[in-house]
Amino acid sequence: MKIYSWNVNGLRAVLSKGALQNFVKEYAPDILCLQETKAQRGQAEIDLPEYEELWNSAERAGYSGTAIFTKIHPVSVHYDFPEGITTAISGWEDDFGDARKEGRVLTAEFEDFFLVNVYVPNEKDDLGRLKYRELVWDKALLAYMQQLDTIKPVIVCGDFNVAHEEIDLARPKANEGHAGFTKEGRAGMTQYLRAGFVDTFRAIHPDQIQYSWWSYRGGARAKNVGWRIDYFLASVGLSDRIVAAEICDEVMGSDHCPILLELK
Repeated sequence: MKIYSWNVNGLRAVLSKGALQNFVKEYAPDILCLQETKAQRGQAEIDLPEYEELWNSAERAGYSGTAIFTKIHPVSVHYDFPEGITTAISGWEDDFGDARKEGRVLTAEFEDFFLVNVYVPNEKDDLGRLKYRELVWDKALLAYMQQLDTIKPVIVCGDFNVAHEEIDLARPKANEGHAGFTKEGRAGMTQYLRAGFVDTFRAIHPDQIQYSWWSYRGGARAKNVGWRIDYFLASVGLSDRIVAAEICDEVMGSDHCPILLELK
């Protein structure tokens, strides 16, 4: 089973370039998770009849959003965080309501695992959303992952908007404390791993330097001045089923590239 995750930075944009169609044809994903779709269902013409479409779009037009295209019919589908998670997070009342309208979490339950597709909020250049990320989002996502894991194993994929360690970005010293490489954001990723979830790429490739996102500025992709901010996290119980965890940095069409998790 091949599961891919890709922040497309605008579904209509990658479709107009032919990038998504070419990717699906060449890589033949069983399940494809997309982030930052920036579209409502029906706003983009997608000719993928072999896939079932699941959408969680933002209420705000042209913003955020997640989608799952799957050849395997899900047992159930869930949108956003459940109420039991949000009410358990102290201090969420001030701004969590807005985030719940951003289409950032989409969960498909399959026979032997949950697949959670996430587009984690960016901390913003001025770090205006850092505290929200630290005190609300990361806690809510971890609580949700742990809740699901009591039922069956969990796979969480998507754009986490954080480079965890210095190996995960080309210029760590210059970016220390900046959005995507703050100590708070990195600590959030550490908490996921300490709670028993595996960074599948790093588990298989402990020393490999490879990135999944490049700025559009300064020819960053051509120079490979990038960041690894897209992840597949998985319950430890799935470790023996992992065949491959790869970054498909040869695929163009977005400022991110797709990532792969292949299971037995």
